Amino acid sequence: MKRAPIAAAHVALAAAGVTFAQTQAASTTAANDLPSPDKEFVQAASMSSSTEIDASKLAAKQSQDADVKSFAHHMEMDHTKLAISLKMAAPHGVAVPKDNSDIAVIDALSGLHGKAFDTAYIKQVGLDGHEKAVAAFQTEADGGQNADLKKAAQKALPTIKQHLKMAQQLAAKKGITAQ
Repeated sequence: MKRAPIAAAHVALAAAGVTFAQTQAASTTAANDLPSPDKEFVQAASMSSSTEIDASKLAAKQSQDADVKSFAHHMEMDHTKLAISLKMAAPHGVAVPKDNSDIAVIDALSGLHGKAFDTAYIKQVGLDGHEKAVAAFQTEADGGQNADLKKAAQKALPTIKQHLKMAQQLAAKKGITAQ
């Protein structure tokens, strides 16, 4: 007799598990139907932050300049936060790539040290990278179709613009011009 309530409990838990799995699968399927501009934003934003984080870690090792190291540390911290915000804003079931750095940028920087590294880092990551990021975040903020992603882009945009300004100031201080 004691087995009947236990068996009933198992059946109830199994049914709940099946219902949860079906709901989760439906959510995943629906979420993967993100409009193309939103998918492009998720890809661009995650690549931008991943590249910033990896390049900034390289700067900590390969730069000898205190200003560059300070900028890199600031970028690593902020882009780690931005990556988390993006994951939180993405609809359930939408995979936000974690380690999708721009390999060409990381490879170009990895063999450099000292001033050569600093110049390439400031140009490729500080200036070019943030110009592309501002464009991606602005596009999503202006015309994103997913409300949560659009809101996240709007919230992050001032930070990304500030990063570009900081990179421009660092480049001017170091005598580096964008090309």
